[in-house]
Amino acid sequence: MDETIEREVQACEECHKHHKSPPTAPLHPWEWPESPWSRIHVDYAGPFLGKMFLIIVDAHSKWMDVYPVKFSTSQVTIEKLRQSFSVFGPPKMLVSDNGTCFTSAEFESFMKQNGIDHVRSAPFHSSSNGLAERAVQTFKEGMKKVKGDTLQTRLSRFLFSYHITLHATTGL
Repeated sequence: MDETIEREVQACEECHKHHKSPPTAPLHPWEWPESPWSRIHVDYAGPFLGKMFLIIVDAHSKWMDVYPVKFSTSQVTIEKLRQSFSVFGPPKMLVSDNGTCFTSAEFESFMKQNGIDHVRSAPFHSSSNGLAERAVQTFKEGMKKVKGDTLQTRLSRFLFSYHITLHATTGL
């Protein structure tokens, strides 16, 4: 009798429509980095406003850098990371998703040459790179609100506003 009931329930379309999804596994939060720029999270926003935007966010200070680019290739990504590293130095760890620009041999070689531990989020689980995902949302929402004649003016105004606003997590 149990087997008959089990088969009946498994074949019931209405039951499957209203069946609760299994609970999602709890997220394991990243450890707090000991110093600024020791772990950065990166992602691309776009296409947005006719461009792609490389978003870099520091896990310790929540400092955000944004670089507008035409294409999100490994070569362009490396070029913009070099630009960022020329100001802040290379991080100990870089966290990204599994976009092709972050998984190429060229990108992995760049990480290795600079002594950077490259951690990629689990495929189809963007929440494991949640800091970058949230930064992308903040960037897009902020850019929609800021005024300016050029994209660069709008970007500069957004970043200025973001950088001088107290962050809820850090209080800085």
